[in-house]
Amino acid sequence: MRSVRGAAVLVVVAVLAAIGFVVFAKSGDDKDSGASPAKNSGPGPNGGSGSDSPSPTGPREGKPIGDGSTSDTGPQPNQPKVEKLKPGEKPPQFVVFSWDGAAEMDGVNLVSRFRKVARESNAYMTMFLSGIYVLPESKKSLYQGPKHGPGATDIEFLLDKNERATLQQMRESWLEGDEIGTHFNGHFCGAKGGDNWSVEEWKKEIEQAYSFVQNWRTNSGWTDIPSLPFDYKKELIGGRAPCLEGQNTLIPAAKQFGWRYDASSKGGLQVWPKKKDGLWDLPLQSLPWPGPGGKSQLSMDYNIMFQQTNGKKDAPQSQWPALEQQATDFYMGGFDRAYNSNRAPLFIGNHFETWNGGVYMNAVENTMRGVCKKDGVRCVSFRQFVDWLDAQDPGVVAKLQGLGVAQTPADWGTVTGGSQAPVNPAGSAPYIAPPARRD
Repeated sequence: MRSVRGAAVLVVVAVLAAIGFVVFAKSGDDKDSGASPAKNSGPGPNGGSGSDSPSPTGPREGKPIGDGSTSDTGPQPNQPKVEKLKPGEKPPQFVVFSWDGAAEMDGVNLVSRFRKVARESNAYMTMFLSGIYVLPESKKSLYQGPKHGPGATDIEFLLDKNERATLQQMRESWLEGDEIGTHFNGHFCGAKGGDNWSVEEWKKEIEQAYSFVQNWRTNSGWTDIPSLPFDYKKELIGGRAPCLEGQNTLIPAAKQFGWRYDASSKGGLQVWPKKKDGLWDLPLQSLPWPGPGGKSQLSMDYNIMFQQTNGKKDAPQSQWPALEQQATDFYMGGFDRAYNSNRAPLFIGNHFETWNGGVYMNAVENTMRGVCKKDGVRCVSFRQFVDWLDAQDPGVVAKLQGLGVAQTPADWGTVTGGSQAPVNPAGSAPYIAPPARRD
């Protein structure tokens, strides 16, 4: 049982002593725990020394919202500067690392680990927070998923210590520039999952995701930890549905909350995204599988594991090095294909998990460290990516969208202006549908 520590509301504290800006166009389902966040020791987000990195130790007063679970502290710090492409300029190679059901679990500490890796790699990330991860299990009856009874979920509620750690990690992650999206709540799939929910049922699910974040202090009774430093009604502009189900009715519901994107599509090609019913459709992508056979697989840790071990999460330790190398090669192959051709964004989806000795987490870290500092590469959140897309000339975006998988313009001026040279098509990797998944 969770103990109520007092009735007083602790008004927000937290943040950055300095605000660093990044320019997009520069030249030249296990979860984790509540360790103290590591200080940034690597280069800051503006490419400078570690001293340029944000420090979450300085005070930043905000206006409490509701019960003080959240607060309005103003514009998010550490946001990249958005610039329009210049005529003839090659677009950045965007890479988005996103995390489903983001939570910090005792003894694993993967959120804090990847915050540190991201800061050292000049990267930002998207945290898709599950609403029940900030709802005490003692209050589980407050949640009622569509077509399910009160308190029912397909994922577990967190222990108190892990919920507290998750709140702390989400706070500091946002202050460092990451996005806090949503993975919704009960993680229902299949017969009673999102594919069978109406627009109104999706609205109910979304409303509860907002509510649990906006009222965690009332629900927990905790007054000894800081508020989340953002207004979630403004912060939340997109999410990823459990098992990638229900997008057809989810999008009409999400539009009513002013969302700008959805990341729930199944098996998209590695091309520049388009809007679906007014929202940017940002799918996990089909990437070439390393090795013979010409197969493809979905750009998510669960699907890599399924491809390698048929879903087995405890493969013999002797296999771990090879599994890690193959997973790393898979991500790097998808990156190289886009980086050297159409510059389509690379979307990588993950869970904070320890499957097969943590090899998939290692592969993500290998990839983040290996690509994010390359010339022309921008590792960003989904929010930052759609900010960039919406700032571009619509005609330029349309030309980018017209490039096929691995298609390289003979002259980027034909896409971004300033040249009339023809565009040369290149072969596209074959697409093979990924296996059924339950991420």
